[in-house]
Amino acid sequence: MTPARFTECLLRIRWTPINLASALQCDLSWVEAMEVGNAEVPVGLAAWLETLAQCHEAAGIPTTYRERGHSEERPDGKDHSLSGTALRHRRR
Repeated sequence: MTPARFTECLLRIRWTPINLASALQCDLSWVEAMEVGNAEVPVGLAAWLETLAQCHEAAGIPTTYRERGHSEERPDGKDHSLSGTALRHRRR
């Protein structure tokens, strides 16, 4: 796996090198070395990243929830948003 493809896979699964290092429980410096081509990406890791990237690509990102806020009505039909009065009391 090339450094460019490694970076592209991370972008597709919306991970940073820190996220990958955390998932693998490895040193961040090793992940950063793979990212810039100073360390080879192991075949098994490359295959795993490719699989994750392809799954994320195929699934896409749902657009149904865009601009959804916490004040939306809940399934019980009631609006559970905080009123201006309730907000003032919470700020105290």
